[in-house]
Amino acid sequence: MNLFQKLFIGSSVLALLASPAFATVTVSSPGNGAQVSSPFTLSADAPNCSSQAISAMGYSFDSSTSTTIVNGASLNTSVTSPTGSHVLHVKAWGNQGASCVTDVAITVEQSAAVAALSIPSGAVSVSSIQSLGNWVATNDSAGSGGSNGWTTVVGSPSLNGNTREYQISFNNSGSERFYATFGDDNTSTNFLYDTYIYLGSNASQIANIEMDLNQTMQNGQTAIFGFQCDGWSSTWDYTQNNGSATQPVDVWVHSNKYCNPRTWSINTGHHVQIS
Repeated sequence: MNLFQKLFIGSSVLALLASPAFATVTVSSPGNGAQVSSPFTLSADAPNCSSQAISAMGYSFDSSTSTTIVNGASLNTSVTSPTGSHVLHVKAWGNQGASCVTDVAITVEQSAAVAALSIPSGAVSVSSIQSLGNWVATNDSAGSGGSNGWTTVVGSPSLNGNTREYQISFNNSGSERFYATFGDDNTSTNFLYDTYIYLGSNASQIANIEMDLNQTMQNGQTAIFGFQCDGWSSTWDYTQNNGSATQPVDVWVHSNKYCNPRTWSINTGHHVQIS
């Protein structure tokens, strides 16, 4: 899979279930025939399915065989979809195997573009990080499985100049970490991380895309700015120190902003900015 800069890659789990029947799912939002912008909020619940208690709910689009599944008897989540007319299949499964579905016809309109952030004129800027010669690939022990990876500079695809390509193989939800070090100063306290990520045609197994920037300060301590598009929770996550400066406890915090790498278009450059 091809990406333009730093990337952590995990794996995903897809579930194939029996065709749903006995529609007893109540969808409160969006309404049938609604016009929505992506991402939109999906709210639904199912008191039962064929008199069975609900164990899980989920949704899929049109004729796709990929279903997003969550445990519980209700859904309240942000959903990303391509523009155009779609049939949203909202599903529920009973604790003894029954399946139910309600279909909702929606039209997804083009979302307004978000203005890109720019680097202040007086800021220290480090560019072409992808071209540095000290990139390292290593298995990320935070993953539950194993992985191997390599990275190299390629000329295509590219916005301009060179692109860094990352390739991994993994098993049992393994993760691979790619990193490089650079330095200009140890006094900066505000940061803008700016990159383009390009997913190749074999990127359907990506669960998380993580981007980190670590700053070593004058006192020798390190601040970790970590961000990830989390396919398990379908949120943008960020790191938080639940300990102290001298005894850090680094944890992930889910934001309320939707993100799932498996909904990102392939063979397309995605502009990511974190400030």
